[in-house]
Amino acid sequence: MPAPSRVKIVEVSPRDGLQNEKDFVPTDVKIELVNRLAAAGFPNIEATSFVSPKWVPQMADAAQVMAGIDRKPGIIYSVLTPNMKGFEAARDAGADEVVIFGAASEAFSQKNINCSIAESIARFEPVAAAAKAAGLRLRGSISCALGCPYQGEVPVAAVVDVAQRYLALGCDEIDVADTIGVGTPRRVRQVMDAVTAVVDPARISGHFHDTYGQAVGNIAAALDSGIAIFHASVAGLGGCPYAKGATGNVATEDVLYLLRGMDIDTGIDFDAVVDIGQWMSANLHRKSSSRAGNAVAAKRAA
Repeated sequence: MPAPSRVKIVEVSPRDGLQNEKDFVPTDVKIELVNRLAAAGFPNIEATSFVSPKWVPQMADAAQVMAGIDRKPGIIYSVLTPNMKGFEAARDAGADEVVIFGAASEAFSQKNINCSIAESIARFEPVAAAAKAAGLRLRGSISCALGCPYQGEVPVAAVVDVAQRYLALGCDEIDVADTIGVGTPRRVRQVMDAVTAVVDPARISGHFHDTYGQAVGNIAAALDSGIAIFHASVAGLGGCPYAKGATGNVATEDVLYLLRGMDIDTGIDFDAVVDIGQWMSANLHRKSSSRAGNAVAAKRAA
């Protein structure tokens, strides 16, 4: 299948990139991050998460972040919502899209939320119905789609099953997420080809972590399967909680560099994203994890 001529990048650094930071990132910095990303041309930004501050203290200021950002027309501002309480807060905060999340691994589901995959997705039924009733976009994320920290390999059929369940809930978009970054291009092709056999490829996105350095190659493989939506995080923000010290999300700068080399349009200003990655890394007092971003920054400084 020929690679798409245009790709949508969902920028996840404000939520997935920051949620595991130990030191609280000031609310005004989060707001500025979202605003800078919007100015750089991202069509979809995962702005925050309406979860219990007890479990994710970094996201305790979700309502303030949503109230403080400068909304740009045409941009989808997404938020994670694990339950009805989260959904109601997200709706009241003016979210354009709510995100629900379940695993393709039974072991992961049992270990993390003490229920089966089917039970976990059934819990999202009221959230999905409320989102549709409110006219909001609904996105479903399939975690551990390419491997699990507890059970190891995850059957392709399990990923397809969750995708079909999300489709039945009315999800507009479905993320195939390599939560621990163990996927390789061949496996990505197998999974994406199986999922797109039952779900329109235009609704499928790839969410790859770079724990083993495979994320850019995995994106190239997904492009071959007709996938045209990818998640990324500036400076590679977002550590992998199951591999100590490992990088997490693929760096947006690296993804943009790949796509630019393939003449695939994103509508995003690459140089502005490099600046954002360097700025945000400085705010967090560490070096960016983006190879392309650091290479460009070093070249500029030379």
